[in-house]
Amino acid sequence: MSTHFPVVIHHNPECGTSRNVLELIRAAGYEPTVILYLQTGWTQPQLQALFAAAGLTARDALRTTKSPAAELGLLDPSVDDQALLSAMVAHPVLVNRPIVATPKGVRLCRPSERTLDLLEKWPPGPFAKEDGELLIDASGKRIA
Repeated sequence: MSTHFPVVIHHNPECGTSRNVLELIRAAGYEPTVILYLQTGWTQPQLQALFAAAGLTARDALRTTKSPAAELGLLDPSVDDQALLSAMVAHPVLVNRPIVATPKGVRLCRPSERTLDLLEKWPPGPFAKEDGELLIDASGKRIA
């Protein structure tokens, strides 16, 4: 485990992509700080900092499926980032996930292979997602 390479994941254990990313991080030898954001919630400054670091707008980070976004009227393009951020603080499930932060950057890791760009070392191959899709082959090379 690398103590000089911190990894933080904003995680929802009910989400397959989030579980895949967490398993990928652990298989690479890291024990990440896991933030169960549905329990802890978000603050507006926290979201603004995460989105800025990841190069996302609130609209980019809005979870539009399996969330109350449509019922809350948030899919309308006229809804501004401030209103989206307020809704995300009130309803944490509106933030798409998982968001991973390492010294190499912050990314919304959807699809889960985006996580590889944030790690110093990868899991030994072969490594597959829950559904069997191979991310890293037996020789340790990333599958495009």
